[in-house]
Amino acid sequence: MIVGPAAAARLYASGAVALALVAPVMALANRSSPLVVGIAALLFLAGAVAEYRGRAVSLLIAPLRSPLGLAALAFLGWCLVSLSWSPFPALWWRVLSEFLPTLIAASILARLAPARLPGWALPLGAGLLAAACLTIVASLALDLAPQVWLGQRVALFMFNRPLLTVLLLAGPLAAFLALRGHRLAAGALLAGAALAILRSISGAATLGLIAGGGMFAVGRLLPRSVALWLAALVLGLAFALAPVEGDILHRLMPEAAHERLTQSSSRARVAIAQSFGAAVAQAPWIGSGYGMALRFAEVPAAQALEPEMRAMLAVGHPHNTFLQIWSELGLVGALLGALVAFLALRAASALPRLLFATALGLLGAAVAVMFVEHGAWQGWWTAGLGAAITWLRAAACARPPYESAHESA
Repeated sequence: MIVGPAAAARLYASGAVALALVAPVMALANRSSPLVVGIAALLFLAGAVAEYRGRAVSLLIAPLRSPLGLAALAFLGWCLVSLSWSPFPALWWRVLSEFLPTLIAASILARLAPARLPGWALPLGAGLLAAACLTIVASLALDLAPQVWLGQRVALFMFNRPLLTVLLLAGPLAAFLALRGHRLAAGALLAGAALAILRSISGAATLGLIAGGGMFAVGRLLPRSVALWLAALVLGLAFALAPVEGDILHRLMPEAAHERLTQSSSRARVAIAQSFGAAVAQAPWIGSGYGMALRFAEVPAAQALEPEMRAMLAVGHPHNTFLQIWSELGLVGALLGALVAFLALRAASALPRLLFATALGLLGAAVAVMFVEHGAWQGWWTAGLGAAITWLRAAACARPPYESAHESA
């Protein structure tokens, strides 16, 4: 292998291209982001090895010694420990084989890429994100005619995953552009992302857009300490209310709201949340085992439930990441997951004002989506989060030295 700064620069440049391609490739193939993020991570890792040789390992290991890194390792360790009481030992590998490689790739990318992106990576990433948004808007306006021409699957929901990826990436890229002095381009990028999301049928992306915008405003306008407390409250409630979400919605959600949300299958979602919540009550401390959501109707905790509730457990996951953590990993897993989230929030508190607000916006968008949407361990979501954090950290590494005092306050 050729080593040295020149080889490293070429590998970093290739990795930057792969990172910039996450959104447009997702628009074409809506489960592709783990592959793209994995390629980007490998390229940056190869570049670090070419530049630093043996010292590249220490670059990757150093963050694991921090409180956040140790908490993340403890959470992953509990996932593995929970396999000892799993009723279906063969099932965990199917889930972990998608989640763990993507998590490792996203972690490598977020660690190595931010300080090593070439100057042209930002306009490339922003331009390709804008192109992905325009492609989605055009396809929806043409009733998915481009997908018919390409021989792809034709369904409006096929853009839900790409749009959730857009939701994660738009804020960090726009903040990066603004810090570089391109405020007009930043606003245009956010407008394009919002247009694509609002034009789609993805209720989760729309909810994430609203929540993310609200949390960004909190971080931008309120004193930093107040914003941190509000963000911590959001995280705490997301974990604490997950087991009783279904019961709360069943009691408080009016029939008129269900009628307006017919396309989102709100009644079924409430019933699913109630069923998983009831199963959590049967195994509250340690859960039923990592990855068991795919066959949750058959785990011991489900056997005490009524037949109609067990039927709702067969959907594969509770459409709530926090509730899935509770059901699979119990109170211990929920506490460890909350600890990771709170420590990540503490790390974000050290960012300058604009990036701090952007981090809160990313948090708000992600929590909103995770509370209503996909399974906890899906690789495409993990990859999207890793790419978003990478761009956010890149903005922090590259912020100009002349940044005003009130931006950093």
